[in-house]
Amino acid sequence: MIRAVIFDVDETLIYYENYNAQEWFNSYLKPAFQRHSINVDFETYRKMVKGILPRSYVEKLGINHVEFWKLVDNVNLKYRRVLAKEGKIKIFPDVSQTLQELKTMRLKLAAVSNASQDCTEFVLELFDLRKYFEVIFGKDYSYLDGAKPNPYLIQKSLKVLNVSPSEALVVGDSELDVKAAHRAGIKAVQVLRFDNFVEEADYHVRDLNELVDLVKKLVNEERH
Repeated sequence: MIRAVIFDVDETLIYYENYNAQEWFNSYLKPAFQRHSINVDFETYRKMVKGILPRSYVEKLGINHVEFWKLVDNVNLKYRRVLAKEGKIKIFPDVSQTLQELKTMRLKLAAVSNASQDCTEFVLELFDLRKYFEVIFGKDYSYLDGAKPNPYLIQKSLKVLNVSPSEALVVGDSELDVKAAHRAGIKAVQVLRFDNFVEEADYHVRDLNELVDLVKKLVNEERH
């Protein structure tokens, strides 16, 4: 029986208008690195973000990886505040109604993000979404390599929600979400927000309205 749904946040519930990772790095992060005498280029940074390299990789460069990611996250939070003032952080139109419907079905909801706890809570509060979630987990500074595709944050959610992997679904937009779900033993639903089809996902939905239909279908199948 499906008892819980664990959501990714960025690009699944929220998106950033005209966001360009390279431009953000050059305009915001690189100057901060320079002020702290940190020499990490964009490609190395992206590989760590995507899980190709561990987040602790910067230790090889003589940089404390916890302090490194705290710096990145502080810059990111400032950037999100700027975007919010400019009206460039958007909520997908199907989000609020979907979360309300899932709550009406008495499902437990969690939000899990590779962004920091502060960044994640900031965007959820921006659109009054925090109230829907029993659990919100951003990256954990005590275990930074636990970011997706590592299943660590999803497993933390299962524990707090008190549900087993077979009683949950993970909903996200990316390969990282699908891999993390499967490594936690959970079926993955990919929302096709930006045509980045991930074949390994167990289910694909075009939007969150289709997610509600899928959850209802799965619940009905289990009852019979």
